[in-house]
Amino acid sequence: MSVSAIDSRIFRNLFGNQEIRNIFTDDAYVKCLIEVEAALARAQSKTGVIPPEAGDSITNTFANIQLDYDRLARETDVVGYPVLPLVCQLVEKTPDETSKYIHWGATTQDIMDDASMLQIKRGLVLVESELAAMKEILARLARTHRDTPMAGRTHLQHALPCTFGYKCAVYLSGVIRHLERIQGIKQRCLLVQFGGAAGTLASLGSDDTGLRVREQLAIELGLQNPAITWHVARDNIAEITNFLALVGGTLGKIAMDLMIMSSNEFDEVSEPFVPHRGASSTMPQKRNPISSEVILAASKMLRANASLGLDAMITDFERASGPWHLEWVAVPESFVTAVGALHQTNFALDGLVVKVDSMERNLHSTKGLIVGEAVMMALAPHIGRQKAHDEVYEACKSAIEHDRTLLEVLRESAVLTSVLTDEKLVGLCDPTQYMGASQLMVDEMARRANLILPRGDVLAAQLRGE
Repeated sequence: MSVSAIDSRIFRNLFGNQEIRNIFTDDAYVKCLIEVEAALARAQSKTGVIPPEAGDSITNTFANIQLDYDRLARETDVVGYPVLPLVCQLVEKTPDETSKYIHWGATTQDIMDDASMLQIKRGLVLVESELAAMKEILARLARTHRDTPMAGRTHLQHALPCTFGYKCAVYLSGVIRHLERIQGIKQRCLLVQFGGAAGTLASLGSDDTGLRVREQLAIELGLQNPAITWHVARDNIAEITNFLALVGGTLGKIAMDLMIMSSNEFDEVSEPFVPHRGASSTMPQKRNPISSEVILAASKMLRANASLGLDAMITDFERASGPWHLEWVAVPESFVTAVGALHQTNFALDGLVVKVDSMERNLHSTKGLIVGEAVMMALAPHIGRQKAHDEVYEACKSAIEHDRTLLEVLRESAVLTSVLTDEKLVGLCDPTQYMGASQLMVDEMARRANLILPRGDVLAAQLRGE
């Protein structure tokens, strides 16, 4: 049974996918705990803390170990953490001569933090894969629609002309920055944790033995080796949950645009058609933007979980008395929700129906008002910017009140016709001639998209070990 939408048999494929859920299941987490215990034994064997053969022996035993999960759950309820109950079962199932070296010099949080780091590392591969796929989709849309004119809008009103490719290139810029952020997170945040009871590594002596073990453990787990124990400095975890919230913010912006642009009044785009997707139980004509709705909800959930990650940073002294538990909720939910939202966004964008004719119709629907700035800027060198603004403002006002085109009204202005030819006015009132540098920026973003990181399918293959 499930009480969460991300695990629900009904809703789970809207808010996640099986690949990311598999990383954060109970079974996967316990396997990560065992993986860490085995890696710790190997690290200590290699650094001379425990007998040389103990590490491999323990690792081989753990590879085929069978656990009693019901017992593990019962004992976790009593202890409050799963590591001690887990270690008890591991010791029972390991030969006596090596079992005494399991969990040597470690503490519960060492093992749990490292297990979480392994999950986070694997989760980031999926996030990166989905972002890389989105980069390719948006770069394609930007190139394809580099010159597709449409109305740019501010405050939901016509502002200036732009192209749909420009809009997609703006989305693309955020995606590229997220891909760059992941590279920093890998180096800065994926830290091995090994500190013992209070982080001082006192259980392994007063020399550098503990530090050598930690360094080797980082190698065994493929994590970064920090300069100092970080178990009460949780900014790295908070950065990860906030990074996922940033991704959600980008996706939420895209979803909001798609939802509004797909409304009947705009009719500029629509999500891919799938029979009965977005159908209404009572209105047979409906094709609701389901992916965009789910993405928007997911972006809000990610921001909420980011705040939990920040709250978890407020720890007391050398072992937190509670805030750490917030991460147990925030981290798995954030990853599942983020990957689900990325997947939904890629689905919506990859098959997006772009209605070029509707974009053109809407661009011209205000009868030239959208290029008021173009006329003002052309007039300004002759009479000054403010006077030009006032002149064009009055012309726009007249066009609106009398339902006329801006060009018609401008042709009646003695001020304008005295300094601008009719041919010039006609050109100024053509929205497709006032795109600024938007198309050049599309070209630059498409160029940058080709320079950064592998494709999504390559990253996904890496995760699967192919």
